[in-house]
Amino acid sequence: MALPIEKHKKGGKVLVNDEPYEIVQIDFVKPGKGQALYKTKLRSLLRGGILDRTFRSGDSLEEADVHRSDGSYSYRDGDSFYFLDNDSFEQYGLEASVCGDQMRFLMEGTGVQLLFYNGQLLSITPPQQIVQEITYTEPAAKGDTATNVTKAATLECGADVQVPAFIKVGDKVKIDVETGNYLERVAS
Repeated sequence: MALPIEKHKKGGKVLVNDEPYEIVQIDFVKPGKGQALYKTKLRSLLRGGILDRTFRSGDSLEEADVHRSDGSYSYRDGDSFYFLDNDSFEQYGLEASVCGDQMRFLMEGTGVQLLFYNGQLLSITPPQQIVQEITYTEPAAKGDTATNVTKAATLECGADVQVPAFIKVGDKVKIDVETGNYLERVAS
C-alpha cells in the first residue's frame, strides 16, 4: 500500500526501485520558496548499503512486505547457517557472510529474531547478550592484582574472549554479542 511520505517514520520499511529499505533518518525541510521536502537516509535490507534520497511533499512510497518472527539457531552446514521459525516450524538458511561474526557466540537452540521479505529470510538479529560457561582459561598469575588485567578464555561455544584475571574454568560469564566484550560474571 502506497502512503504519502509525510506518513512514514524512522524505522519504517519501504520499497524504492522494487527493493526493501528501512528508513534510518527522515527530516522535514521547508525552503524559503517552493515545495516542502523530506530528506531521508535509507538502509537497504538486501545489501546493507545506505541511500540518500530527497522526496517532495506529496510523493508516495510503497510499504515493503517485511515482517519479523521469533526463531532459533539450528545448525551450521558449510558456509550456511540454518534457523527454525518458531511460528511456522520451517527451516531457513543464510550464508555465513550475511549472518556476520556474531554467530561465533550462538549455540544450537539460541533464540534469534528473523527478518523476512516476501517470504524470504533476509537477516537475523541475535540476542544482545549471552551467558556461557568458561571451558578453558589459564589460572591467574600470583601478584596480578591490578583492576584491569585480562586473560584469554574459551567459552562453551568455542569462541575466545578476554576476561578479567579472577575468572576461572566453570564460571559463567555474560558477553556482549555485538562486540564480544566480557560484561560480568554470573552466579551459577
